[in-house]
Amino acid sequence: MSKDVLDIIHGAQSKKRSLFAVLLDPDASVDQSFIDRVRDAERAGVDLFFVGGSLMSNDFLDETLQAIKAICQVPVVLFPGSSMQISPEADALLFLSLISGRNADLLIGQHVIAAPYVKKANIEVIPTGYMLVDGGAPTTAHYVSQTMPIPRNKPNIAATTALAGEMLGLRLLYLDAGSGAEFPVSSEMIRAVRDAVSLPIVVGGGMTSFYDIRKAVEAGADVVVVGNALECGAAKLEDLIHAVKGSV
Repeated sequence: MSKDVLDIIHGAQSKKRSLFAVLLDPDASVDQSFIDRVRDAERAGVDLFFVGGSLMSNDFLDETLQAIKAICQVPVVLFPGSSMQISPEADALLFLSLISGRNADLLIGQHVIAAPYVKKANIEVIPTGYMLVDGGAPTTAHYVSQTMPIPRNKPNIAATTALAGEMLGLRLLYLDAGSGAEFPVSSEMIRAVRDAVSLPIVVGGGMTSFYDIRKAVEAGADVVVVGNALECGAAKLEDLIHAVKGSV
């Protein structure tokens, strides 16, 4: 990869072009079906692969990263649920600080443990303000983090939290309704955060349709993340990506 991932995101943002990312579960086995889906995603125009999750039961992280890197040129970004989800096989790592919660371990504690391993991995590190948003159903992220999500009808809380993150020097903001959310992050909340900060905004969780993604992009999302896109089939994936590429 010739450019850093954050440079790619900034470049798209400067051109008012949003990016489409697929979140991959490192617990899933790397079989022929997985390889075929990754190739379909690259052909469809996926911009980034995020790899990670709130809970990792199996140890397929390195295998997953190696498989993706071996068959395509799409940048691979770690989206770690813990300090154990670090690998030099990735292109970059979202160094997540859970700024929406009050769990000190996820604000700085896990970062202290992870820092030496991240440095040894010698990959791009992107300081990221991670904000959990109520998506209408409890998620693994809420349970594992032991924090309350931002109420979905309180965009001002999200905006001021994002502004604090920007003032702290974070480089990216991630609004996440979580895997299994009934509702995506609202366009009102995305727009409130967009009006409050200049940082790139990543939005994920609960987006299952062309309409969901189009609304997020139009509200100001710079990167949209879909976790089940590869299971939808190539035609559905192309339709979701068109919601990003065709709306700018």
